[in-house]
Amino acid sequence: MFDPAAVLGERLAPPAAGAPAHLWLLDAGRLRAATGLLAGEVLGAEERGRAAALRFPADRDAYVATHVGLRLLLGAYLGRSARQVELIRLPCPLCAGPHGRPAVAGDPLHYSLSHSEGLGLLAFAAAAVGVDLESVPSATAVREALDVLHPAERAELDRLPPTARPAAFTRSWVRKEAYLKGLGVGLAGSPADCWVGTGAVPASPAADWLLTDVAVGRGAAGAVAVATGG
Repeated sequence: MFDPAAVLGERLAPPAAGAPAHLWLLDAGRLRAATGLLAGEVLGAEERGRAAALRFPADRDAYVATHVGLRLLLGAYLGRSARQVELIRLPCPLCAGPHGRPAVAGDPLHYSLSHSEGLGLLAFAAAAVGVDLESVPSATAVREALDVLHPAERAELDRLPPTARPAAFTRSWVRKEAYLKGLGVGLAGSPADCWVGTGAVPASPAADWLLTDVAVGRGAAGAVAVATGG
């Protein structure tokens, strides 16, 4: 669990090539006071504007905590102040536009972030990485979103009792989004085209990617996808 006081002014060893991603879970409610004080110091104008535009306080708290945590941890990994970390977007693999995977200017450390309803999840790796975190939706919401699943995944859900379907759907969804974020295409890629499964063990969507579920608690699901180079 992330604690700002534990990384301020510290130096962390970044993930080594071929090593597992470093994962950090954030509790936005617990960190509200600390990250609120740090936001004005470490967040850029665009990040502060995005946070202010969020309608619900819980969403705003999660955004601020996750982005403050991101900058503090990047600073600790890279040996510089959080405000000196320059964040950029790589070219999109689909259209070459400036909205691909987020990155640090001039540095090989890769990262990804996600936040949902008071929780944030950060991943850092020596290779391309994607992470996602989502709360389990209602059964009605699942029925309305089945077209985002691969046909084989929809068949898997059909074989489950109705009460088990929301959790299984969410497992599949966070796996897909983590993988698509790792590729740098996000939801411009088709979630229904990749099969990652809905069961307890994820299926790898490609031979050169490792997909792993992340236990986050609070009725939510998480997943991380890391490029392995085969």
